[in-house]
Amino acid sequence: MQIDLTGRTAIVTGSTGGIGLAIAKGLVTSGAHVVINGRRPAAVAQAVEALSALGRGGVAGFTGDLGTAEGCAALVASHPHCDILINNLGIFEQKDFFETPDADWTRFFEVNVMSGVRLSRAYLPGMQARDWGRVVFISSESAFNIPVEMIHYGFSKTAQVTIARGLAERMAGTNVTVNSVLPGPTLSEGLAEMLRPEQQKTGRTMEEVAADFVMQHRPSSIIRRAASVDEVANMVVYLSSPQASATTGAAVRVDGGVLSTI
Repeated sequence: MQIDLTGRTAIVTGSTGGIGLAIAKGLVTSGAHVVINGRRPAAVAQAVEALSALGRGGVAGFTGDLGTAEGCAALVASHPHCDILINNLGIFEQKDFFETPDADWTRFFEVNVMSGVRLSRAYLPGMQARDWGRVVFISSESAFNIPVEMIHYGFSKTAQVTIARGLAERMAGTNVTVNSVLPGPTLSEGLAEMLRPEQQKTGRTMEEVAADFVMQHRPSSIIRRAASVDEVANMVVYLSSPQASATTGAAVRVDGGVLSTI
C-alpha cells in the first residue's frame, strides 16, 4: 500500500514529541505538508528541523497553548487551511478521585477535549466544502478501561470517542471522515522517563521494564509489551489516507489487545 498525501496540509496538535511527533513524521514522509505544534518555541523549532528533510510537502511550526480558546484561534488564524486534523494534544496525571479538585477536571476537559472541539469546529466546514478531509482524535483504551487512579483522564478520553462518532455522523454523505484511535500503553518519552529509575536500577532494557509495567497495570494485554510510537502512528497515517475512505465513526484500537471485548 502506497500512501500518498502530496498536496494535503496536516495539523498535528501536541506534536513535538511522543506519539504526536511520530504521527507528524509519518505524514511528512507520505508527502503531506505538516504543521507541528507545541508550547515551547525551542521544542517546536527542534521538531521542525528534524522533520524538514524527510518529506516533499514541507514542515511548519506553530507555538501556542491549544488548551485555550485563544491558542486555538491563533492557530486557525496562522494556518487557515487544513485537510488532515490530528487532535493529539493531551495531558495525564495520576490522582485519586477524592483528591482531584474541580480545577483539575476543568483543565483536563479544556486540554484533552475542547482543543479538539474548537479545532474541528474551525476546520471541518472547509473540509466539507472541498468534499475531502480527515479528522482523527487520539483517545486511549482508557476511554473504556477507565483507570481508577485517574478517572478524570478516562472521562476526557471517553468524551473524545463520543465527539468523533458524533462528528462522523454530522459529516454523513461527504468524503470527510472522523475517527478516534485508542492506543494502549505506549513507550513514549513520557513513559520512558517514568520507568527510567527502574531501568537504571535493574540494568534491563527499557523495553523489558516497559513490558513488566504493562503486565502489572494492564495484565489483559495480548502483546504483553508496550507499543512503540511508530506502531500507533502507522494506524493514524492510514486513517488519514485516501485508502481509508470507508472507515469513519470508528474507534480504532492500537491497544495490544488490552480491551478484552470482541
